[in-house]
Amino acid sequence: MLADLAAGASLARVLDFKGPQLRGFGAQAANSKALQTADFTGRVDRGGSCNCSVITLTPHANGTHTECVGHLTAQPLDVYRVIPQRLLIATLLTVEPELAADSEEGSSPQPRPTDLLITRAAIERAWPTPAVARLSGRSAVIRTLPNLRDKFVEDAGASAPFLSREAAVWLVGRGIEHLVLDVPSADRSSDGGAMTAHHIFFGLPPGSTSLADAQRRDCTITELAFVSDSLADGWYFLSLQMPAIAGDAIPSRPVLYPLRTA
Repeated sequence: MLADLAAGASLARVLDFKGPQLRGFGAQAANSKALQTADFTGRVDRGGSCNCSVITLTPHANGTHTECVGHLTAQPLDVYRVIPQRLLIATLLTVEPELAADSEEGSSPQPRPTDLLITRAAIERAWPTPAVARLSGRSAVIRTLPNLRDKFVEDAGASAPFLSREAAVWLVGRGIEHLVLDVPSADRSSDGGAMTAHHIFFGLPPGSTSLADAQRRDCTITELAFVSDSLADGWYFLSLQMPAIAGDAIPSRPVLYPLRTA
């Protein structure tokens, strides 16, 4: 199998400090301002020798980010230490979330009837046929419908779809270690702290905050990605690109590369 490295497609949302921004979970908008000291200004148009900005943001709420089990544990774990340096075989699939009232699947706490679930049934239906026999990827990218570029702007999390318990269990059983979602969170934004899908995916028992209890501490979840309609469902190589910044979640730039079998 070959990766077409000249045809990479970024799944990261652009964080524009001057335009509309994602603002999830009550977080403030991300901000960029010029560095100002007693004898220096970081703006050329105000007499500075160079531009130099101070950026303030909340990775979980202001854009595309990748997180690890350290998001849930009392002991810290930096996600950059977990991210594989190699290209990952990944499947891209498109699903239509289902009203909880119409679904046999659920979560904890019990979803509200109007909640939208990314279900196991929908994932199974959309799972693409392997490009070659016995091809088995450890990564999955899930695109939800409707696929609007500005979805969740100014309302990231309030009414967004999230994974059902059954979907999270199925993905783990399938061997998925790196999951990319275009929704604000794998779980409902307000669920009393249960974070059921996160706990299942990271192999962390319900209610546990101990890193030692995590059975899948090398796994990652990327949230608030955006997958262009120009990318067809199927198999790709995935590169999880991010800065070497300490933290349980940091801004990231997942890139899909077409997979060639010859």
